[in-house]
Amino acid sequence: MHPLLLDVTERIRQRSKATRAAYLAQTEQAVARGPVREQLSCTNLAHDYAASSDTEKLILKQNHRAANIAIISAYNDVLSAHAPYRDYPQQLKKALAACGHIGQMAGGVPAMCDGVTQGQTGMELSLFSRDVIALSTAVAMSHQVFDGMLLLGICDKIVPGLLMAALRFGHLPAVFVPAGPMPSGISNNDKAKVRQAYAAGEIGRDELLHSEMASYHSAGTCTFYGTANSNQMLMEIMGLQLPGSSFINPTDPLRAPLTAAAAQRVSELTALAPDFMPVGQMVDERTLVNAMVGLLATGGSTNHSIHLPAIGRMAGILIDWQDMADLSDVVPLLTRVYPNGKADINAFQQSGGMAYLMRELASAGLLHTDVKTIMGNGLEPYFKEPYLNSEGTLSWRPAVAESLDLSVLAPAHAPFMREGGMKLLQGNLGRAIMKVSAVPDDRWQVEAPTRVFITQEAVLNAYRNGELNCDVVVVLKYQGPKANGMPELHQLTPALTNLQEAGYRVALVTDGRLSGASGKVPAAIHVCPEAYAGGWLDRVQDGDVIRLDGHHGELTVLAEGFAQRPAHEPPVLSATGVGRELFAGLRKLVTPADQGALSVGWD
Repeated sequence: MHPLLLDVTERIRQRSKATRAAYLAQTEQAVARGPVREQLSCTNLAHDYAASSDTEKLILKQNHRAANIAIISAYNDVLSAHAPYRDYPQQLKKALAACGHIGQMAGGVPAMCDGVTQGQTGMELSLFSRDVIALSTAVAMSHQVFDGMLLLGICDKIVPGLLMAALRFGHLPAVFVPAGPMPSGISNNDKAKVRQAYAAGEIGRDELLHSEMASYHSAGTCTFYGTANSNQMLMEIMGLQLPGSSFINPTDPLRAPLTAAAAQRVSELTALAPDFMPVGQMVDERTLVNAMVGLLATGGSTNHSIHLPAIGRMAGILIDWQDMADLSDVVPLLTRVYPNGKADINAFQQSGGMAYLMRELASAGLLHTDVKTIMGNGLEPYFKEPYLNSEGTLSWRPAVAESLDLSVLAPAHAPFMREGGMKLLQGNLGRAIMKVSAVPDDRWQVEAPTRVFITQEAVLNAYRNGELNCDVVVVLKYQGPKANGMPELHQLTPALTNLQEAGYRVALVTDGRLSGASGKVPAAIHVCPEAYAGGWLDRVQDGDVIRLDGHHGELTVLAEGFAQRPAHEPPVLSATGVGRELFAGLRKLVTPADQGALSVGWD
């Protein structure tokens, strides 16, 4: 084991000693009570059984060894990644019935597509939707008639929200069920070039729409390595879904057997079975360190610098951005998938996929291999990939010995970068995250005068008017969780990329988020404290020089007398329309980004 990995893990363990002990005590008390449905009244049970088939009623009433598994689904037709889930409940119920158990569709959770809401007012609900998903899952599980959970979610806020709730029902086992990415369309690199041409006014809307629809063209996860596919990597490296199941296409012959196997596996993990493994005891400090390592080694979505602290808190584990920054110093970058390269997630899978990646990290001493997973004790099952044997049944075989495409997936001894994909920046503006995996290292340091804005549209108007044709640090404030729900600012990427490619030194500094697909332009994001909460970002003025330095972890305003500037009265921001008024309470309660931007309780 790498000594720094052990140091970070121990630091988290010590920091979390009291909160983790309280969480485990709560979980153990719930485990000791046993399956709650045996303690419910006959009226309670009759309501639960009422819509079941006669066979299911008989099993639930008489067979105390049969498990009742909750199916929580984020299915809708808007998200291409979730469209395949339409038929999953019946598939899962059938697989459970084949091994003598029952599955019930316990609840649906909301799932918004950040691709649809990108740059629109609805994006201001996106981050808060994670906590709404956690609350919705808790409502479904509150019936207390279940012995385990099958969680159907893939995209940006859905997986973190489902996992947050699952950890609050930590006395039960939980298994995530993926559906896989869509087949490759036009390359992500070509798509980005078309977006840049549109931002520059060189092509029209029809050409842009044609390009976008050639990229997002069928059911399945989008093929770039954004938050959705980062979610899938995390669930696998954390041992919460079946080995090798993350990136199998929806129509691949392997997909249906993997779905059935997930149902069978959760039935083997309940308190009614010998391999009982509640998720709250399974996910510990080592699991979350493995998650951070996977995120860094793949150049994953910066959104997880918010989600992982939130997930950890649900299990009494306190993660700090410094933990990620320290790990980033020793975790090598092993993948080149857009936006960190030209390939897509299907190319990653074809090059060796998760089994190869995890084995390489483990061989370099960069994963805790002694963790508990849904497969049992240890990570070894995850160094194998699924396949259909000569009888046509699901089996696993060792990962490929060597990467099948060294331009996409590298071995640990010859990585693309010797350090991971994220940096922690600190200075007189506070703390921020910088994703460096897609930024050329000669762009990691920018020192330039600022232009200050409070809306994305104002930035884009300045770009169109030629006002940003210079070395510039674009400061976009009032984009934090308390201000407007911390929307993604991916709409800025094509314009800022054009400026950078024109030869200007350009950077973005904001208390907002960028899409998991962003990265070409150096950016200090998630600035804490946020401007709306009195953070120093609010005191930056046009013309102030800011130094952003990814090499040395610095984010500093170089203006004389900056420390003596008085705080501003925050502006009155629009908070009505598209349902934003319903989320006013969450904006008031939300914690800073470096504490997970949580608007729900966890104690």
